[in-house]
Amino acid sequence: MIIVHHLENSRSQRVLWLLEELGLDYDVRRYKRHPRTMLAPPELARVHPLGKAPVIEHGGIVVAETGAIVEYLVDKAGGRLGPPPNRSDVLRYRHFLHYAEGSMMPPLFGLLVVNRLGFLGRPAKATIQRMLDHHLDWLESELGARDWFAGDEFTAADVMMSFPLEASRARAGLDERRPNLIDWLERIHARPAYGAALARGGPYAYA
Repeated sequence: MIIVHHLENSRSQRVLWLLEELGLDYDVRRYKRHPRTMLAPPELARVHPLGKAPVIEHGGIVVAETGAIVEYLVDKAGGRLGPPPNRSDVLRYRHFLHYAEGSMMPPLFGLLVVNRLGFLGRPAKATIQRMLDHHLDWLESELGARDWFAGDEFTAADVMMSFPLEASRARAGLDERRPNLIDWLERIHARPAYGAALARGGPYAYA
């Protein structure tokens, strides 16, 4: 049985969603954020030294980092929702699998920090928002060319891209001015597996 250590309102929601899409059996261990700091509780550090989510346990193996978890689960499912057969789509799949955390999340986290700083963070806010707008404009154009991030079919790359774009909708200016991205969000939220993952994971602020 796969155990998912799931922190509320976090990247770990994607892991639950992917497990539902793949039809793999799993158990959820839920953790709440500290009400003031919004940090993960110390209990998570007993699972992995970094004390972050998501983390999964399976057959005595502990896997951290969302991208690594996604690749592990796709492999366990025999490659389903993994790299497409077309070479150019494979490259796009790999790109977005890593882009979600490597390129998109750092400015989103930066914006979260400067917003919490209030007046002190104001000088940096416009610069970070311009960076995010550049990302969002490019992603909008990418989805103008095809239905899904890796190609014509839904893949695990779309699962990886869900959290940064949901967070962008909530706090980084993603709205109806970028209709391709909004349509993509509506389509992933309408998937039965997405709804099933919400039911297993509990309240999620970005759905």
